[in-house]
Amino acid sequence: MSLPAISTISMSKLHTPFLPSPSFLKSPTAHFPTPSSSPSSLTITSSIEAGIGVMGTKLGMMSFFEPDGKVVPVTIVGFREGNIVTQVKNDATDGYNAVQVGYRRVRERKLTKPEMGHLEKVGVIPMRHLQEFRLVGVDGFEPGQKLLASELFDEGDFVDVSGTTIGKGFQGGIKRHNFKRGPMTHGSKSHRQLGSIGAGTTPGRVYKGKKMPGRMGGTNRKIRKLKIVKIDSDLNVVMIKGALPGKPGNLVRITPAKIVGKNIPKS
Repeated sequence: MSLPAISTISMSKLHTPFLPSPSFLKSPTAHFPTPSSSPSSLTITSSIEAGIGVMGTKLGMMSFFEPDGKVVPVTIVGFREGNIVTQVKNDATDGYNAVQVGYRRVRERKLTKPEMGHLEKVGVIPMRHLQEFRLVGVDGFEPGQKLLASELFDEGDFVDVSGTTIGKGFQGGIKRHNFKRGPMTHGSKSHRQLGSIGAGTTPGRVYKGKKMPGRMGGTNRKIRKLKIVKIDSDLNVVMIKGALPGKPGNLVRITPAKIVGKNIPKS
């Protein structure tokens, strides 16, 4: 009796620590280097930003009255001390072009010694958040450079804003997936329960991706193409039309909106 052959598809699903991270595998334009290739041969184009951005703190929402009397719901984003370039990466040294930016000053004892050493190397203040902005080119950027939202953006510009959504904890199907509830009368004992999740004999299992109760919120989300309504340099705030992810006090990341054919190539 011969053993069945193992298909190449099933073998490709086996987990191995030598494979790249799952987020890297999702990139349709990622190129995997061979063992003999140099770091500069690794190129990832799907994560390139349309331009340099800044980090800010969500302060809350309010109504903004335009000159014609139209009421616009806006989210106010304030900026604490920071948004300083801490490192500039390029193809020759790191294999890709990126600008690392630090935000929100903290006391030195809040950071580890490696983190403090990294910041002291370029002579900047201790900062809690460090994020990279991958760019096509990094000409004109240098460590210690200060980034201001009023200089990078203008009123009327469209931006992409990302942040961590409000965590809701473990929630049921009605709250998490907008399921309908069952009857509340006539002897029904299924009010907010999930109900049947699949057939018994065929397929005899639950399909992957089935909408069920589970952890809700607390994930990174990006809201695209939001309009900057007002930039107040005196108060050091930016008013963005619409709602942003997270609760007041959360960190948000503001970058120029990606528009295919304009600042992002169609390919």
